[in-house]
Amino acid sequence: MKFISCAVATSLFAACVVAPAAGQERTATKGGFILAPQSGKTILVFRPTVRVGAQSTGGMFEPNGDWTDQARKNIDEALAKRQGTLGNTVVTAPVSYGDEAQLVEEYSALFATVSQSVIQYQFFVGNRLPTKKRDNKADVFEWSLGSGVAALPGAKNADYALFIYNKDAYGSTGRKLLQVAAALGGVGITSGEHAGYAGLVDLKTGDLLWLNADGAMGGDVREVDGAEKRVGQLLEEFPGSLQPKLASAQP
Repeated sequence: MKFISCAVATSLFAACVVAPAAGQERTATKGGFILAPQSGKTILVFRPTVRVGAQSTGGMFEPNGDWTDQARKNIDEALAKRQGTLGNTVVTAPVSYGDEAQLVEEYSALFATVSQSVIQYQFFVGNRLPTKKRDNKADVFEWSLGSGVAALPGAKNADYALFIYNKDAYGSTGRKLLQVAAALGGVGITSGEHAGYAGLVDLKTGDLLWLNADGAMGGDVREVDGAEKRVGQLLEEFPGSLQPKLASAQP
């Protein structure tokens, strides 16, 4: 069996990490939408969807309950600290049960699906759909969750909803070994997945007004500091925000 040194393995591991494509965007705002600080508008914040686990050798996501619970706690606390910097009145969505809880879950899942579509078909310039291509005036950013968002708990007393989705799959030992072996054969395989999406939605129309979506975010959400970094990245360039701009969104 052929062995390689730790230094070589580390170098190969780094070479396999795929950086975001040069033409990839991460943030977009619906044309004509402006939210100034202290505008008198109210933002309804739904509890973030948080999924944390391992990435198996074959690339499958394997949920880890302990990691997810710790990450959810850390992200909730980090978000609570940031709410005062969002520039407008922020209220937490009421705790819901039964049908209302199911409705929140469905729209949170829909938000994640729409965000993934935006990344695939708008943020990657080469994949941009004909209806999303730029003209001489502005980007065409037209995405929606549908007017049914008006039925969400707390929506009647707010103008906008803030949805956050976060998924972390940490590469297992088997996945990392496969990555190194693949590199020896000239094939690039990633180890780990760290995706985060934050979006502002009009609670009357369901239109997606602002989105920050990245499939390669930094910060280990299982740690307090890492979760605070992640939330800062998620809310970077938030409309009307008073929080300082991050120097970099990379790990």
